[in-house]
Formats: sequence, structure tokens, C-alpha cells
Amino acid sequence: MQKKAPSNQVMNRFRYSSDQVIEKPFNWTQLWRLLRYLKPYSKKLLPLSIFTVLITTVIRLVIPIIIGIYVIGNAIENKNGNLLMILVGVITALYLVNYIANIFRIRWMNVLGQSVIYDLRKHLFTHVQWLSNRFFDQRSAGSILVRIMNDINSLQELFTNGVINLLMDALMLIGIFVILFTISPQLALAVMIILPIMFFISTKLRRQIRRSWQMVRLKQSKLNSHLNESLQGIRVTQSFTQENENAQFFNGINHENFESWREATRKNAVFRPLVEMTNAVGSAILIWHGASLIQSGQLELGELVTFAFLLGMFWEPISRLGMVYNQLLMGMASSERIFEFLDEKPNVSEKKNALNIKQLKGDIQFEKVNFAYSSDRKALDDVSLHIKSGETIALVGHTGSGKTTIANLITRFYDPTAGKIKMDGHDLRDISLRNLRSQISIVLQDTFIFSGTIKDNIRFGHPHASDEQIVSAAKAIGANDFIEKLPKGYDTEVEERGNILSVGERQLISFARALLADPRIIILDEATASIDTETEVQIQKALKTLLRGRTAIIIAHRLSTIRDADCIYVLDHGKLMEYGSHQKLMMQSGIYHDLVKSQFNMLEAL
Repeated sequence: MQKKAPSNQVMNRFRYSSDQVIEKPFNWTQLWRLLRYLKPYSKKLLPLSIFTVLITTVIRLVIPIIIGIYVIGNAIENKNGNLLMILVGVITALYLVNYIANIFRIRWMNVLGQSVIYDLRKHLFTHVQWLSNRFFDQRSAGSILVRIMNDINSLQELFTNGVINLLMDALMLIGIFVILFTISPQLALAVMIILPIMFFISTKLRRQIRRSWQMVRLKQSKLNSHLNESLQGIRVTQSFTQENENAQFFNGINHENFESWREATRKNAVFRPLVEMTNAVGSAILIWHGASLIQSGQLELGELVTFAFLLGMFWEPISRLGMVYNQLLMGMASSERIFEFLDEKPNVSEKKNALNIKQLKGDIQFEKVNFAYSSDRKALDDVSLHIKSGETIALVGHTGSGKTTIANLITRFYDPTAGKIKMDGHDLRDISLRNLRSQISIVLQDTFIFSGTIKDNIRFGHPHASDEQIVSAAKAIGANDFIEKLPKGYDTEVEERGNILSVGERQLISFARALLADPRIIILDEATASIDTETEVQIQKALKTLLRGRTAIIIAHRLSTIRDADCIYVLDHGKLMEYGSHQKLMMQSGIYHDLVKSQFNMLEAL
């Protein structure tokens, strides 16, 4: 059935620039790199699999020789019934051994393949977790998901069957070659004359097939990326009644995915008929030339039968090698995308001898710091400031002034493009990332709640915390009351992204999570924006106790929440314009004064 292509208008609306077809020649070095994941199993599973392959290969090569030369050429022609019974018994025993060996081969190969896929996916996910924020800024969550799931899944067949089958078929072909040329070099050469032609044609297909499978991976990545966005933004889609347009949107990407698969499978479909055609031509040559050799006395009937058996077996591994080659092309297309991520280096790197400071004091200095997310606009421009240990400071300014950027630099989600940031007198780049971030807690306006219980979410930053500590943290920020009213209290399942909770309740859980981690530095990035005034007053009281002795950085648009800060830094377009206490800044009648006045006037108007 012909699939209807979407309109150009719909197609042009969906573009992903982060995923592109990787144009590289077939790289044998990369293949060996992929096969290195077999190394942990080289002492047991891999040798056992290879051993069973050797047994089955030898048996399959021996049986045609017994049938052709001994059964037909000896027992039947000489009418030797005893020998015939013995040979039938031997053949039956060989088939039984082959059957048992195949059972173990399939079992061990599947365990081997799944183990390699497990290791590869674990390696990729672990590596991606340590990449810098800039990596995630440039890629959608869907495209990353595709590489961790789909691309690795496409290697499953290669590792489960492909690698071992490649060895088995290669051994089979070598064995058949040797036996055929031993029986009759003349007939073997006549039959094999078709191979160079087949090799030439199949070589021409390789680049096209490989590029087709790369395109399939690209389209799948786009499909998953859009699907991920659509599910996360379903409320926005429904609120703007864009269901039909979004469905057309999805249809456009789905159609591209369908066409890429159809093109790849069409090119793959050429190979098997090519092998079958070669088989037919080879069989015709065997019958014609073999008969003439028998008539001339250069070949025995039993030898021709053996030759026919082996020749039939010869095309089978060649056909399978074609399938393995297709698997290899698919695997290489996926492995290129996997290794592209594995070769990605964090923009924020850790030094080999990074410092591990048991307990940070939280003294932070910015020395002429510059930073830009992109080359066309600075997020911070020559910023210098000093946050003393145990001090509570506030960062204020219009949207895009650089407040969140300062928090991102303190946690080393990014490194400054110029200047230096010091923590307790040490360059931030000299401190271990894990050591630094383990002593910093961040509460964001758009807090993230993981699937699981409320208890699990609060415990996230302190996995070994007791239930009593969890309850204590929740009580400290005023979350205990609403939690205890839930059906199962702290054991209530919150589902994906905490959908059963209100925005304010999710924010309170985020506060409890941050406080339970017992950090030396707390960063509140618009953390009270989603909380009602009564709850905010309660939190402000708790924070006065909980922030004592800790360095606190508060980013807020609601200026009433930061009046008691030790120092307020006012930013505008990445520049530090003013700083001081609330009273001092109000007396200066500058930017901060105007911000407070405008908010006051807005509240009066309401």
C-alpha cells in the first residue's frame, strides 16, 4: 500500500540539526573497537561458543564425504550391506552430536550477545551522565534516547548471531574450498568462475546499503525526538487545540522513517537473489561439466555426489554472509553514532590530581569572569564579586541578565570563557567535580520529581538518610502536613514528573531534598516563585535556621523575598551594576530602586 506523503509545509516545520548522516568509509578499526566488548567473555563464553562452532562445522563437512564417497561410492556400488549399516549408524551419531552442539551453541551465543549489549548500554549511559551541560544544550532528549536504546538494540543480532556465524561460515567456506579442490581442481575452478562476478556486483552495493542504514538511524532519531517532545508538551498542544496539526507533523516524520526503511530494505533485497542466481549458474556448470568428467573417467559418481552436497552447502554460507554483512552495515551505522557519543569529551573536565576538600567553607570569588553560551552574545561580562563563607546573597535583574549563569558557573555546569572563579581560595577547576557538587544543593523554579515515592525523591541527594531524617527535613520546610494527608504518606507513588502533586507541593519536596543533603552551599533559583505567600513565609522562617553557617545564593524576581540578604548583586545584560544591602541600594536610587518601585506599583495596581 502506497503511503501518502505529507505536504511540504508540514515537512519544513520539523528540523533537527544535531543528528546528521556520518560520512565515513567502512572503518575496520572501529569494528575491532566494537569487538573489544567481547574481551570480558574471552575466557569462558566466547571459547565455548567457538568450540561448538568447530564441532558443528567439522561434522557438516564430514557427512557429505561419508555419504558420497563411502556410502554411494563404496557400500552401495559394492553392495556391501554391513558397511552400509555401519555408515548409517555413524551418520546418525554425527547428526545427534551436531544437534546437541547446536543447542549449546545457540544458548551460549545468546548469553554472550546479551551480555555485550548490557555492557555497551551501561558504558554509554554512564559516559553520557558525565558529559557537560553544553552537550545536552545541543541535542534533544529524544535523539540521545535513540542512541542508548535503538542504536544499541540494532547491534543485538550482530553480537548474538552475527559474529559467531561469521566465524562458522568462514570456516565452512574454507573447508569446502579445500575439499572441492582436493576432489577435482578442474571441476572446482569451473564452478567458482562465477564468484568474481558476484563479488564485483556486491561490492558496488556496499556504500549504498551502508548509507541507507545510516539514514534509517537518522530518521528514527527524529521520530523519537518529536515523540518525546509531543508527550512532554501534550498539555500545551491540547490547550492550543493543535492536536490535528501535531498529528500531521508526526505523520511527516513517520513517513520519512517509512521511506528510509523501504529504501534500505530494497537495496538489501538485491543481495539474496544475486546469491541464488549464482547458485543456479554454479549448479548448471556442475551438472554439465561433472557429467563429462565422469564419462571421461576423471571423476567417480560418489565424488560427484559429494561435490554436489558440498556445492549446495557452499552457497548457503555465502547467502548467510550476505545477511551478516547487512547486519554488519546496520551495526556499523549504529556504532558510528554510539562511538560519536563515547568520543565526546566533557567541556568541563576534571584534572587528574583534582582536590578533594572534605568540607568546603563556601567562600566564592569571581575575578573578571566572562562567559558566553554562544559566540554572538555574552552572558557575563567582566564580573567580579566576593561571596563570603556563610553569607546569604541575592542576585537580581531582568530576565537574561546573567543570574542563573552565575549559579551554573559555581556548580561548574560550565567553565568561564575568561577570568577565574575561586572556592575557598582554590581555582574551581582544581577541585574534584564530585567533591564540589556533593556539597552544593540547587532548588530550581521548574523542579524535577522522579518516578517513585515521595520518600525516594527527598532522599535522592542523600541515599543513606533514615526515615526520621527525611521527616525532619520535610517538617523544617513545611512539607510534612500535606505529605501526611496523602493516601500512603511518604510512601505515596508520585508517578512521572510528580503529576499527582501541585506545583507548590513539588517545590516543597525539592526544598526538603536539598536540605536533607546537608550542603555547604545552597542555590535557590526562583525557588519560591511557585509557592503561595503563606507557605513562602513559613519557608523563610525555616531558612533562617537552616542557612545559618552555610553560603546561600538566592535568585529571585520577587524582591520581597530577598530584603534580609547580606548583600544584593544587581545584574544587567551580563554586567554587575550595583551591590550592597537592601537599604543601601534603595538609597542609591539606581536600578534596584527602580525594580522595587515597579513591583510595588504593580502590587498596588492589583
